[in-house]
Formats: sequence, C-alpha cells, structure tokens
Amino acid sequence: MKKNNTNLEILFEDNHIIAVNKPCGELSQGDNTGDESMLLKVKEYIKEKYEKPGDVFLGLVHRLDRPTSGVLLFARTSKALVRINQMMQEKVDMKKIYWAVVDKIPVDLESELTHYIIKDSSTNKSKAHDKEVKGSKIAKLKYRYIGRTDKFHLLEIELITGRHHQIRAQLAKIGLHIKGDLKYGFPRSNADGKGIHLHAKRLEMMHPVLKKWIIIEAPLPKENLWNELKNIKPDNSSLK
Repeated sequence: MKKNNTNLEILFEDNHIIAVNKPCGELSQGDNTGDESMLLKVKEYIKEKYEKPGDVFLGLVHRLDRPTSGVLLFARTSKALVRINQMMQEKVDMKKIYWAVVDKIPVDLESELTHYIIKDSSTNKSKAHDKEVKGSKIAKLKYRYIGRTDKFHLLEIELITGRHHQIRAQLAKIGLHIKGDLKYGFPRSNADGKGIHLHAKRLEMMHPVLKKWIIIEAPLPKENLWNELKNIKPDNSSLK
C-alpha cells in the first residue's frame, strides 16, 4: 500500500491491473455532477508515473457506490479487462468481501439472502422483493454476524451477484440499516455527510493474466467507530 502525489492509496499494482482504496464520497466513474472520479484520478496517476503520452487505457471492472469505501479494481489492459469481465459474468475465481455496520442484530446470525431487485432510476434507489417481479434481477449475498459495539453491529458480507445498491437494499429488506444510509432507512447521516459504514474490505481473485490467486485488502477508514471495530478478527472459513 502506498500514497502518491495524486493522493491515491494504491493497494495493488502491476502491468495488468491496479486497485485503490476508494474514500467515502468519491465517484467510481463520472456522472452528471461533473465531479472528478476515481477513474480519472487513476488515469492521471498512471500517465504521470509512467510518462505515457496521449490517453491512458483503463477499464473500470466494477463500481462502488459513492458513499461506500474500499477496494476498487481497474484493468490496465484490454486483455485483463475481458478476462475479469468473464470471471464476473461466470461468477468464478473472484470473491468480494464487505464489512457493514448496522443498527441491530439480524434474526439469523449467518445466512444467504436471495431477493429480486428493481432499480428506480428516478430516485437512484433499488428495492428488494422476496419473489420475482417484472423487470427484476436476482440478487444474492451471504452474511455473517461478527461483532458489536455498545450501539452498533458488524456484519461480514460476501457479495455473490453485483446489483445496483444490492447490499443496502437487501439488508434493508430484512430490517437492517447501514449506519449513515439515509436512503435505505437509517435515521441520521454520518458526521462527514458523505459516507456510510459500508466498506469493500477484501477482493480475492485469480490474476487474469498471471493465473495466480491474489488477495487485495483495503484498510478501514480512519474514523472512531471503524477504529473500535477494526481489531475484530472474523473466521473467514464460514464465507467460503
């Protein structure tokens, strides 16, 4: 992990892929706000570091919601991008682990959730349904309860599918609300006004070119509640 003059926290980098720790409030890619995205920042970093003329190729492999922090992966070559996209479509050779701080203990301390999600573009919000409805897409995740503070509870989540606001919508469906997430039912925003307590903590994957298993982990945000929770050591075996 290293910092650089673009203020990016680089978690992994080679000739084929690059991963950064996205802060809360940063865009993964550009939108109609016109705010600078992580995609542009990483392009600028590569261009400066390697003194590349012209435009830099960089493929965004997946997105994190703006208020979410953690591992954000990019492909530096078209070959790597095609192979990673194939892995994601086939749901093989890749595991995404998140930590979420929620307001209560789930009824089941460990479970797999299956819902059908519909995105409402007018509100930029998704709703999870128990049964398939018109226009919905299946959404699956596994979670496990791993710890608590006086007021909040920590879940470790393995994301199986990748739908819009999936973790936020599925947890809300079972009555759990992520700290700071006003959009999905938590009563108050966080002090920073731009983040929620959802962190893409770890990405495990087969390297798309070198064909070796790699683990990329993002340190938790430097914030009081995360500091209380960071020393909890979950047993990852139950998420396999």
